[in-house]
Amino acid sequence: GACMTRSELEHLIRAAGAIAEDDQIIIIGSQSVLGQFPRAPASLRASMEADLYPRNRPERAELVDGAIGEGSHFHEQFGYYAQGVGKETAVLPRGWQRRQVRIKNPNTGGVEGLCLEVHDLAISKYVAGREKDLAFTRELARQKFTKKPILLERLSSTRLDPRLGRLVKGRIQRDFE
Repeated sequence: GACMTRSELEHLIRAAGAIAEDDQIIIIGSQSVLGQFPRAPASLRASMEADLYPRNRPERAELVDGAIGEGSHFHEQFGYYAQGVGKETAVLPRGWQRRQVRIKNPNTGGVEGLCLEVHDLAISKYVAGREKDLAFTRELARQKFTKKPILLERLSSTRLDPRLGRLVKGRIQRDFE
């Protein structure tokens, strides 16, 4: 299957910034792995969409979605697209903003892409818990991109219902067995 490259993500950052008139774009989906690991294996990039929102103008996510989202002319032309999401979409550990990984280069056209640090990204996927999310966290662990002690530490600083917290802890343990 197809998968997104770092330069394609940079293109989406540039386009989303232009549409939202915001020079900071937060990437919260699995593609944010490309911030820290520009050459992440294809197994971690197996999606043609990037979930993102304008940092300073989050209400413009829908605008972004309409212009460069699924089924848009942009999507047809380039084969990849952005999903403009709400900032509540991902459950993240305290302090995740401080740990974001920046992408800013000529390819992003002066727009800064802010990607989740890999352990923060993993926690959001463990919490979401769909089959594809857990396949993703398994692969992160297998590639040694995530470390169990850091995940458990991040989990403890994530606001979750205690039952869900225990479930997530079990999911983390399983990935490192």
